[in-house]
Amino acid sequence: MRWLWVIPAAPLAGAVLNGVILRRRIGHRAVSAVATGSVLVSLLAGLGVIGSYLAGGGAGRGVVWTQTLWDWLPAGGLWTTHLGKRLVDFKLAFQLDGLSAVMVFIVTFVGFWIHVYSVGYMHGETGYQRYFTYLNLFMGAMLLLVLGNNFLVLFVGWEGVGLCSYLLIGFYYDQPFPPQAGRKAFIVNRIGDFAFLVGLFALVSRFGSLDFSTVFSAIAADPAAVHQPYALGLSFAGFVALCLFLGAVGKSAQIPLYVWLPDAMAGPTPVSALIHAATMVTAGVYMVARSHVLYDQAPEILAVVAVIGTATALLAATIGLAQTDIKKVLAYSTVSQLGYMFLAAGCGAYGAAIFHLGTHAFFKALLFLGSGSVIHAMGGEQDMRKMGGLRARLPVTYWTFLIATLAISGIPPLAGFFSKDQILSSAFPAHKVLWGVGLATAGLTALYMFRAVYLTFHGTFRGTEEQAAHVHESPAVMTVPLVVLAIGAVAAGWVGLPKLGGWDWNLIERWLGPGYRHVAKGAAHAAEHAGVGLEAGLMGLSVAVALAGVAIAWRVYGGTRGVEGGAAWAHRFPRLHRMLENKYWVDEAYDATVVRGTWGLARLCRGFDGRVIDGLGVHGARNLTLLASYVSGFFDKYVVDGLVNLIGVVLQALSRLFRRLQGGLVSQYALVMVVGVFMLAFFCVLLLTQ
Repeated sequence: MRWLWVIPAAPLAGAVLNGVILRRRIGHRAVSAVATGSVLVSLLAGLGVIGSYLAGGGAGRGVVWTQTLWDWLPAGGLWTTHLGKRLVDFKLAFQLDGLSAVMVFIVTFVGFWIHVYSVGYMHGETGYQRYFTYLNLFMGAMLLLVLGNNFLVLFVGWEGVGLCSYLLIGFYYDQPFPPQAGRKAFIVNRIGDFAFLVGLFALVSRFGSLDFSTVFSAIAADPAAVHQPYALGLSFAGFVALCLFLGAVGKSAQIPLYVWLPDAMAGPTPVSALIHAATMVTAGVYMVARSHVLYDQAPEILAVVAVIGTATALLAATIGLAQTDIKKVLAYSTVSQLGYMFLAAGCGAYGAAIFHLGTHAFFKALLFLGSGSVIHAMGGEQDMRKMGGLRARLPVTYWTFLIATLAISGIPPLAGFFSKDQILSSAFPAHKVLWGVGLATAGLTALYMFRAVYLTFHGTFRGTEEQAAHVHESPAVMTVPLVVLAIGAVAAGWVGLPKLGGWDWNLIERWLGPGYRHVAKGAAHAAEHAGVGLEAGLMGLSVAVALAGVAIAWRVYGGTRGVEGGAAWAHRFPRLHRMLENKYWVDEAYDATVVRGTWGLARLCRGFDGRVIDGLGVHGARNLTLLASYVSGFFDKYVVDGLVNLIGVVLQALSRLFRRLQGGLVSQYALVMVVGVFMLAFFCVLLLTQ
């Protein structure tokens, strides 16, 4: 336990070394050694602590190990009249239980191989040291998030990964789009984070603490207290759960705040793998699972979580059908898979959500790193229409990419099959409609992922002759992580084998402890109440739908059809293809309403600008906003500024008047003194004679 603090501290120390202490004093090899070495230390420390936790019998028993470093905000004994509560100390403390152990392993293991891959992918890039500084900082923030034993430490890590995503997405700051994408990610996440912070304030007002143990124990001891009406027509549990979920909607890219995640592709490809697989976007799922005691008391919010997750999964899957940028396809795939996780959480199957989070980390990181290998071989090309025929030239990349595609499509016995089966089984007993949508989404996932495989690796090469001459397999520093992650994409699901009859080999459910079992609506619940036959039937149906998606992809894009097959499909359904290709015009709708509305309000507050007059009659629909800006500017200039300027003019006039009394001549001062004495004597005599 005494080494628990090393897990987040090691990558943070690596960021300080590369970014502050050794800045510009060491070469690329030393930078790589510091960055990857610090994450390796974190991984080894994590494995050691998890091993001790397992050896100590903590797994499966709900045991929590806590390590307190120091009092961060010593508020103990402080009584606040407004809250009516005596606050407890806010500590910088970490905890290890079944859930945080799973998250630590995923973040450190997958993050380490992404760092190794980055050494080869970023070789020769400008800003190499800056890149690894941000990457280490990202790792440290995520580990703070998953290891904190209270909401305050979690929130620090929560905001830390948001900051690092902004820095890494906008890494290529000399290009026009990446900085815009970074700002978009940062601003959209602030919307959810504001609601998250409101939820934390509500918890402090009720419990005087943000410690998980204190808050959740109080809720468990007196559930009726959190069912009292609180705000927005919701109970206290419902209001806080909704606020926290809104934070998760932003961080984990759910409707309506998912729009930042596809643009996050502007950063280097390993960054995409880190953001989309092991860190940041999974933070919302982790937070909901961590707060399950609260969500169990708010079934109406759990229903919202399930509906939002299902809708996001379907929406993103349909958009992925028509994207041509290989990284954009994977980005919308991530949004869809996150929706799957929230579907499970909304059904109360928190263990299934975390299980899919773990399997997804392996195959999604592998998919992004595989796409990076393709982009590296193609000289930076990301358009799948200009690829094709790469299977023979990139054999390691192809086979590992294919394994990850089979895993995400839910083909047994790969990892994604087992975790998706648990999610669909959790939805079937109580939410048949959501189960049906999730099942259809599984078929769409297989369709758009195998479309990417066929367009990229099969058929004939569609690139330039110059690209054809330089296409080659990536170096070992990039292919070895692909192989390691491919093994994880195959084997990670075996820790969650489904329950069939009396067979119970679901190790992940045992590991996560008894905390989730009392609310189990997942695979075990379905198997127990529905019978072995129905459970097997549901699994078989899931596999059949996935295979149908693969078959359709082959029918349209397989063999030598490739782009021509896609063009024929687009010609047959032109309106549908145009809608999917343009992503339902959601970004355009946001730009026309939220973005332009915000800019108009900003101009209104800013006041008159001469350019406003020039814009009248030119910008069409924006004339009303510009006219309002002109009226506001007139008021600001002639009323507000006029009043301020009037005060200045009056003070200047008075200063000129009194300045004449201070001429600097002694004779004038003597005359004033004599006159003053004379007047004082005169008034004294006048008063005495009255």
